[in-house]
Amino acid sequence: MSATSSTPLAHQRSSTRGQLNGVLFVALFAAAVTRLAALPAIANLGLSPLIVGIVGGAIYGNALRDGMPESWAAGVNFSARRLLRIAVAFFGLRVSLQEIAQVGLPGLVESVVIVVSTLIVGTWAGMKIMKLDRDTALLTAAGSAICGAAAVLAFESTLQSKPHKSAMAVGSVVLFGTLSMFLYPVLYRAGWLHLDTLGAGLFFGGTIHEVAQVVGAASNVSPEATHIATIVKMTRVMLLVPVLLVVGLWVNRSARGAHGAHHGEGARKLAVPWFAIGFLACVVVNSLHMLPETVTHTVNGLDTFALTMAMTALGIETRISQIRQAGPRALTTGFILYVWLIGGGLAITWGVERLFA
Repeated sequence: MSATSSTPLAHQRSSTRGQLNGVLFVALFAAAVTRLAALPAIANLGLSPLIVGIVGGAIYGNALRDGMPESWAAGVNFSARRLLRIAVAFFGLRVSLQEIAQVGLPGLVESVVIVVSTLIVGTWAGMKIMKLDRDTALLTAAGSAICGAAAVLAFESTLQSKPHKSAMAVGSVVLFGTLSMFLYPVLYRAGWLHLDTLGAGLFFGGTIHEVAQVVGAASNVSPEATHIATIVKMTRVMLLVPVLLVVGLWVNRSARGAHGAHHGEGARKLAVPWFAIGFLACVVVNSLHMLPETVTHTVNGLDTFALTMAMTALGIETRISQIRQAGPRALTTGFILYVWLIGGGLAITWGVERLFA
């Protein structure tokens, strides 16, 4: 009897140990990625550890995955799912309501119009023109509309989509966000954008994908433009919460409709993205200066590392064969969004400047 009862217990301990080993492996991988991303050759390209993490993870997952014990897979999955949600929540400590108020209504209007229109254009173009599935189209649109890889991670968690779909969306963010960092300053200096300092800040912050890419591009204009662009960008990050709540309701409604069609009933528990509420709570904490600056700085550093772990784990779970199936279509959707962000974003910026002139 004791031998029989000890077998499940031994199996549970082995499973727990395997999961912990998997998490530790991802952490060590993320630490190496962080060091790699700090090299000048990579840092100067504006590539954050998150981006390097998913690329490095994908390379390992497709070339060397067989060398990882099968029991570690649970730890990799934990990093790509639960740890991801926690990290996205703490991302709110980077945003404060005071900073958003500095730019005022022009920055808020620019951010809201850009985010909403880009999500609509991206989802429509992805599903109707490029025939992508809903999740891939939404992830690609979210990465372009809100805050790059961090938004893709947040949406991936809400949609509970496959890792390769997130990888495709992040690939679009990397390609077109990096291009923006070099192209925007050239267009501005050539006089083709017809924007003053405020307009440049609104345009750069409102349409470039990643926070680091925004800073890198705007720093080639002026310190004032960089300040405005950063605040506008963080306003877009702030919009992650209401957008996630709306998307969660939409996804739940679609699932409820499908469930009712198959089973004749529509009851289904609403999956509220708790990490989005946590994100908002962290914004409030940061706005009220409830934590010492050194503590906030330390937590932000740990949060970046946790996000890097999540991205690395997503990369490990990604398969190139899956990406090939929709890769060109997803990339084309990203290009359509990029054209919209430049053309439509410029028109929106001109309109906002005139409105608040």
